[in-house]
Amino acid sequence: MQNYNSDPKPGRLILPLVLIGMIATTYTFINRVATNNDIELVLSDTTTTSTAQEVIDSTTSTTTTTIPEGIVNYLEEITGEKIQAIELGKKVLETNQRWDDKVTTYQEAQVEFEEFIEDFASFVIIFTNPGPPSTNSSLVSSHEELTILVNLIADDTVELLEGLTAPDTGERRAAALESFNSNLDLFVERIEQLVASATSS
Repeated sequence: MQNYNSDPKPGRLILPLVLIGMIATTYTFINRVATNNDIELVLSDTTTTSTAQEVIDSTTSTTTTTIPEGIVNYLEEITGEKIQAIELGKKVLETNQRWDDKVTTYQEAQVEFEEFIEDFASFVIIFTNPGPPSTNSSLVSSHEELTILVNLIADDTVELLEGLTAPDTGERRAAALESFNSNLDLFVERIEQLVASATSS
């Protein structure tokens, strides 16, 4: 006698069990991945990068200058020319002192004083142009005053030579040297004041 089977498809219960097992396995795997240290490292790197970028942005914003490039270039230029004028001034003083001390001959001193006239004539041309940006009236006015001083210094070098060749006992040369020193000191002082004022405003 044949046994009666109430379920004509007994295998249909196996598929749901397999699916449940796959879901459980997948869930366990995802939980393990979620708690893995690699994910924490990625999050930490992102935070660090963001913080570092904020620090860089903050540093950049605090060190950014508001002085226009043309003015910065002008200030650097006249600072270099100030140093050049000081060096030329030292040479003039040294030559004059050597002549006073009778270390050099009259001819040697005369040649050196003539060279100083040429040096400062060239310096006047170098300093005068190009000058500051024409849009900054304050710097333009200051530069004009400095140009007057530079020309006075150049005139003093001419007078120094005249004093060297004068028939007096050195009074004319001494007066020219005093004027030279005074104008040169004023020139240097005015440049330093101009630079300080332009960079502090």
